[in-house]
Amino acid sequence: MNSTGSAPAKAGLRVGVIGAGVMGSNHARVLAGLPGVSLVGVVDPSPAHRTRAMELANCASFETLDQLLAEGVDAVTIAAPTHLHHEVSLACIAKNIHVMVEKPIASTVAEGREIVTAAQKAGVTLMVGHVERFNPAVAAVKQAIAGEDILSIAITRVGPFPPRMSNVGVVIDLAVHDIDLIRWFTESDIVEVQPQLSSAVAEREDIALLQFRTANGVLAHINTNWLTPFKARSVTVATRGKYVMGDLLTRQVTECFGFKPDGSYSMRHLPVGHDEPLRAELIAFLKAVRNGETPAVTGDEGVASLEIATQCLETPSRPAAKSSALKGPRRVAG
Repeated sequence: MNSTGSAPAKAGLRVGVIGAGVMGSNHARVLAGLPGVSLVGVVDPSPAHRTRAMELANCASFETLDQLLAEGVDAVTIAAPTHLHHEVSLACIAKNIHVMVEKPIASTVAEGREIVTAAQKAGVTLMVGHVERFNPAVAAVKQAIAGEDILSIAITRVGPFPPRMSNVGVVIDLAVHDIDLIRWFTESDIVEVQPQLSSAVAEREDIALLQFRTANGVLAHINTNWLTPFKARSVTVATRGKYVMGDLLTRQVTECFGFKPDGSYSMRHLPVGHDEPLRAELIAFLKAVRNGETPAVTGDEGVASLEIATQCLETPSRPAAKSSALKGPRRVAG
């Protein structure tokens, strides 16, 4: 595939991957197979991680970020632990390198905003890796509800405790995906949060029931936990004219429509693509870099989702009003 740029000597875009855990290794694998991309290598302090990424992507590896940057890169994807996102993003942006940073954009909203500001000042592309938007089932749901009057959204994202988790609970690890989807589906900001959290077996919250209201009046809720022995990922959207159900794992999307007064309705399965979400996401990032376009998930959107997730962790739950009828021993009937 010929490069259309004015520098034919360049073998496409020179891209590096920072962080070679499970996610970063997958970034490297996908990038190594994309046309018009030269994968310069992966960075990770762990020899075991570097070896795995090299085997998956057949690329060079580096122990430090400086070693990668010395090789010269046009763009990087950052899949390092969240607490490093701020420092690593700023170091790359300072060298006018385009950045895709995995979700959440940073550990704090303030750090996220600093990354966004730095990228704007430097004039580089900044995209946040909310990969679920690129799930073909999510895309099918989004298409099905386009132009509809959305009433409510319910998202379930549950599974067993992940061995790779470090210092965050289910809200930052899992629910942040769905907070982003709610904002994307409704094309509106979340203006009200009502969280219920519990740390049943983990140090951080491992159960979260989150309720939201968007600026345009949609009610939404997220059910997420690390206590379910199997993974489940589902989205349902109720609109005035339709009820759309999507299974994000099996990638089946079903639409109920044509509601009649007698309670009958029609039902159909919607066509769903087969793309690997990560591949579609990385292609979208590189397209934005090449064309100077606004990326699919902007830094501001990444910060907005992190801000709502943070609010969920900080909002105190209010005790229910005690009813005087419940005081004292209850009488047993009979």
